[in-house]
Amino acid sequence: MAVRTRAGSQRALAAERGCFVIADISGYTGYVVDSPLEHAEDVLTDMTGLVAEHLRQVLSLNKQEGDAIFGYALQESLDGAMLLDAIEECYFSFRNRLVGIERATSCDCNACAKLPDLDLKFVVHAGEFIRRPVAAGEELTGAAVIVTHRLLKNEVEEKGYALLTADALERLRLDPDGLGLRPHAEHYAGVGPVHAWVADLEARWETEVARRRTVVGAREAEFELELHLPVAPPVAWELLTSPGKRALWQGRVQEQAEGGRRGPGTTSLCVDGRTTVYEEILDWRPFTYFTETRSLPGGKVLLTTQLDGSPDGTRVRVRVKPAAKRSRIAGLATARARRKLLERSYARLARLLDGED
Repeated sequence: MAVRTRAGSQRALAAERGCFVIADISGYTGYVVDSPLEHAEDVLTDMTGLVAEHLRQVLSLNKQEGDAIFGYALQESLDGAMLLDAIEECYFSFRNRLVGIERATSCDCNACAKLPDLDLKFVVHAGEFIRRPVAAGEELTGAAVIVTHRLLKNEVEEKGYALLTADALERLRLDPDGLGLRPHAEHYAGVGPVHAWVADLEARWETEVARRRTVVGAREAEFELELHLPVAPPVAWELLTSPGKRALWQGRVQEQAEGGRRGPGTTSLCVDGRTTVYEEILDWRPFTYFTETRSLPGGKVLLTTQLDGSPDGTRVRVRVKPAAKRSRIAGLATARARRKLLERSYARLARLLDGED
């Protein structure tokens, strides 16, 4: 198939493989019908903007479809664990924003009173598609794109959820049983059966709200390192956490992640030069910070890596403290060794981004 350009020449449109995501605000139709239009539209604008802000960290956003956002990523460019992280963080932010609006207003109009009726659902599918240039940007076509949109009309019982098809999980290299997902199936005329799994995001949000945070603060840190990376926070996050990306600057990494997804409880073995480092993730807030234990010279330490976006990239701060108390003299000696080891490691990352390695 070919498309005619403005100059009159023709360019072939090649089929590609990718992953598609639709984030849809559920309950919105009833919300609009029963609410003052001006207030309802203000809420829609705020919420869809929030969803788009989170999803564009890992996806190319194609368009807004009323109260839904449609995005995609090419198969080879998407990390499955990062996509699930982005979906969960998007959902958490959505729910927190609703709670914030409720607490900040004393208005008793229907638009404010019915905020708890709103929720957010995601559909994730994968397959072949074609990108067709149009006046507004690009249009995605193909059977997989149609199926993705069909899946918005489903029989999922959960209110806030992510519905991931078998094709999506296979392409993303994720294990639904290991992730604790619930099997589900839909059947559509002209499409046939679609096998999928459901992630209960509302239950995950409730767990997240109750979860205790583990962060090494500035005052308790034995020392702190800071570096600037000339990339956006999601890219920096992948460089710092993905085994494939870490191998480019840190050494060979062997990871054990439940269901193929990194998070609290994930353990790793990193061969950094001549040093073998054992790691375990304790706290995990995607694209913002993570805390882990590491076996460094002198014993085990707690290490929090925090990411903050800046106009020209990402500011990374690493705070370290011993996991157990030790004498002051022993602490000073081992702190210098630990600091040098980490400084050498992060220097390799900086050189990689500068194109020196």
